[in-house]
Amino acid sequence: MTEAHRPPPKTFVPPNNDLHEFSADVVESFDDAHAMFKDLRGRCPVAHSADFEGFWVLTKYDDVIRALADHETFSTAYQNVVPRVATSGRRPPLHLDPPEHTPYRRAITPLFYPERMAFWEPVVRGIVAKLLEPLVARGSCDICVDFSYRLPIFVLAEFFHIPPEQAEKIRNIGADFNRALQVRDTATLERTSLFLYDVARDIIALRKAEPLDPGVDPTSAMLAARDDNGNALPDDMILGTIRQLLVVGIIAPTTFTGSMAIHLARHPEHFAMLKADPALIPAALEELLRLYTPYRGFARTAKRDIEIGGRSIKKDEPIALAFTSANRDADAFEDPDSFRLDRQGHKQHMAFGRGPHQCAGAPLARLMLRVTLEELIARTDGWELTGPTPMTTWPEYGPLSVPVRFRDRGEG
Repeated sequence: MTEAHRPPPKTFVPPNNDLHEFSADVVESFDDAHAMFKDLRGRCPVAHSADFEGFWVLTKYDDVIRALADHETFSTAYQNVVPRVATSGRRPPLHLDPPEHTPYRRAITPLFYPERMAFWEPVVRGIVAKLLEPLVARGSCDICVDFSYRLPIFVLAEFFHIPPEQAEKIRNIGADFNRALQVRDTATLERTSLFLYDVARDIIALRKAEPLDPGVDPTSAMLAARDDNGNALPDDMILGTIRQLLVVGIIAPTTFTGSMAIHLARHPEHFAMLKADPALIPAALEELLRLYTPYRGFARTAKRDIEIGGRSIKKDEPIALAFTSANRDADAFEDPDSFRLDRQGHKQHMAFGRGPHQCAGAPLARLMLRVTLEELIARTDGWELTGPTPMTTWPEYGPLSVPVRFRDRGEG
């Protein structure tokens, strides 16, 4: 799809010209969310929506940073995303505030240290290559449906050291869970979520019988973990943690890979720059994460009455922290809507959050995304969009489908 054929972004207008309210539940194209957030940052940076039973949204970088850092005021224990999607069980560490969340976080963090990522890089690259090779040979594919829906599930099966028969179940059900979440298929979402709990139980039982090194296996790490009093962690909370880890890496890489594909289709000059100098790919990935942050907003709940940006937020009201908006705030990033690799000295993007709940698995996500970008660029001469790119809704940002045709070698 050429620049001329893409529909222009919609201009966001709050209902009845009310600057205090906005609609989050709309059908949109790839650029619409950014147009809406830019409008809100300029006119109503602390906005309210009646959608999803009502919630506030913080759109400015400094406001979001404040909320992420202050767990005494902004709790993640009641509602961690808008809309509320959790259907069963508490899943640490995301569903707990410090200090309750700390033993769970402490147990899993070493699994993502640089030396572990160095171990996983050839494994991830092998999976990416295996998935991409037939798609590139075919000359066309859907980047999301054919590739990025599958990649995280294959990686997580290896990461959890799951036996082949269980891994195949996760690959199949994980894709179903992912699609159900994106299209709000509640029945399938609940069914697949419960299945993933069953998988987590099986993994825990296997690791109790056949423990692995806690330094390399997440389930063994959770079973070996102790709280500050030296006690083992509760069985139900270990189950919730393993269930959370099984799916936490599925969603964002799926949609964000699609966003990267759309950007490089629209900007072949950026593809050519990275093709000519692959050393720029890590910096390009960070800029793409800033531009197309895959979560519009994780949520917090006010633990007391507070005032932000002149707006009064009452105790127990949910608040979406709009990462996607904050990462394009002109007060934090010069020329925020442009792709630039010279942002030294600017504030750091928050695609993976900040503070006590910054994504522990960010190193593995970055590894998957960087290797994907490297392999796509090395194996092709670019691509063009060949169809619509329908979008996710809250809380994710990104396309559900990105059909492409790979350019023939030598094609301009």
